[in-house]
Amino acid sequence: MARHQIAIKRIYETPEKDDGTRVLVERLWPRGFTKERAHIDLWLKEIAPSNDLRHWFNHEPAKFDEFRHRYEEELKAPERQAALKRLNDMALQGPLTLVYSAHDSEHNNAVVLRDLLNH
Repeated sequence: MARHQIAIKRIYETPEKDDGTRVLVERLWPRGFTKERAHIDLWLKEIAPSNDLRHWFNHEPAKFDEFRHRYEEELKAPERQAALKRLNDMALQGPLTLVYSAHDSEHNNAVVLRDLLNH
C-alpha cells in the first residue's frame, strides 16, 4: 500500500477541519456520543479487532506486541483486506483520521492500522 500521512485521534478530542475524512475504527459505538457530536464520516466496524481479541487484549500495554501480531493476522481475512483497501483509497484522496475510543493513545488498534497503511 502507498505511504500516507494518516492521523489517529480519540473520539473525545475536538474534531478539526484538517482531520479530513474521519473514520471510526471501533466495533462498538462510543458511549455518550451522537453521530452529530462525533463528526464521523464513516463507521468501518468490520476493520476493528474481533470481540475475542478485544477482550483478550483488554487495553493492557504489556500485551500490545502480541495484540498487534494477532490483529495483523485477523486483518488478512478477505473482508478485512477490502476494508483496508478502502482506507488506503480514502488516504489517497486526502487527509484521513482514524478515530478510536481507547484511553491509551499508543496501544490501540488505530495505531496498528495507521502503521499498516503507512508501510
